[in-house]
Amino acid sequence: MCDQNPKVSVVIPTYNRAHLLPRAIQSVLDQTYQDLEIVLVDDGSTDNTEEVIKDFKDERIRYIRHNQNKGASAARNTGIRESRGKYISFQDSDDEWFLDKLKQQIEAFADASPEIGIVYSGFYRIEADRKIYLPNDHLPQKEGNIHNELLKGNFVGTPTVLMKKECFENKKYFDENLPALEDWELWIELSKYYLFKYINKPLLCSYSTPNSINLNENNMLKAHEIILLTHLDDFSKNKKNLSEHYYDIGTGLCSIGDFNNGRNYLIKSMKAYYFNFKTITVLFILLFGQSIYFKFRDLHRKIGHRS
Repeated sequence: MCDQNPKVSVVIPTYNRAHLLPRAIQSVLDQTYQDLEIVLVDDGSTDNTEEVIKDFKDERIRYIRHNQNKGASAARNTGIRESRGKYISFQDSDDEWFLDKLKQQIEAFADASPEIGIVYSGFYRIEADRKIYLPNDHLPQKEGNIHNELLKGNFVGTPTVLMKKECFENKKYFDENLPALEDWELWIELSKYYLFKYINKPLLCSYSTPNSINLNENNMLKAHEIILLTHLDDFSKNKKNLSEHYYDIGTGLCSIGDFNNGRNYLIKSMKAYYFNFKTITVLFILLFGQSIYFKFRDLHRKIGHRS
């Protein structure tokens, strides 16, 4: 019989990933820590996802289907609400956990203070023939009260997370209105109330796939704008950091051809922190026209890639 009160609920949202899903599911079922359930939320797939899932003869897998595609955030939120575990973990349908991921995280919680709400780890990001270890070593603080660090950018990989279900008791879930970066927004919010614990070793591989939502630059920019506005009071406490976010959005908008809004964000960047010389440089270059800007951007990217 399936345990009606598993300690860990693993939420897997999926949409038309039938060809990748078996690897992700198997890497959870093969965990050395076995007190778990898998809540697999099919977000309206039109491929043979349901048949692939039914091939797994394991009672710990619970299959839930959305009648229409609602997005990854909605699928994760459905899984959270349906979960029965004390802890919740997230697996993406195209990623692969290492065998002792959950074991190490459960042990970390056993030794942690009650204020710890989230345990996360390092991971390998696989992009074509590149294998990158994240998060980067330059981060000054990866655990404890990391709210201010998260305001600079996200470094908590969602599939690395094991968290207490109580974190969602205030009804704060993934924001379903965000077209991307919904995990970053949630960690920013939860870091106001919980401490994070970091395991400094890779516990999974995350694979970059061509149709990943985070590869859509328009979605990323729109989400960045919304998150900045939602948490503006927090971002505004560090004017230099606020200026950097305005700069990133401004240059991003210019790069996709939206120069009017891009210029407005660059002006906001300069007003937030007058000594952001990157912003001043780009605004100056824009005076010479869009074609000059694109040449500057391409040169900057080339230099950055070489370094």
